[in-house]
Amino acid sequence: MKLLFDENLSPQLVQLLADLFPDSTHVHLCGLGSSGDDAIWEYARANSFTIVSKDSDFEERCVLFGAPPKLIWVRLHNSSSREVASLIRSAFRLVAQFINDKNETYMILGRQRKRA
Repeated sequence: MKLLFDENLSPQLVQLLADLFPDSTHVHLCGLGSSGDDAIWEYARANSFTIVSKDSDFEERCVLFGAPPKLIWVRLHNSSSREVASLIRSAFRLVAQFINDKNETYMILGRQRKRA
């Protein structure tokens, strides 16, 4: 299971999750820093990565074009790298099922905001 972390997430996630996702990388580490969504999408598709992003644009692409690549849409506001890593780590089994399910295109990971 190879994850490609978008630039809106920290490159530290590669190391923080290396024990579970050893072949993962960050867009900056593979020369895609500041690249458009098209380039990131095509790189992920061509190299069998699942994109991990906070960007809703990738969700729209999944709806329009389907998979591959797949998307894990992280829905955490103002969160540290460790919090994002903890979220992904705690959902490892769900993430593995999602990646292996040929019918799924994206999944949302995050916490619901409490309403006042």
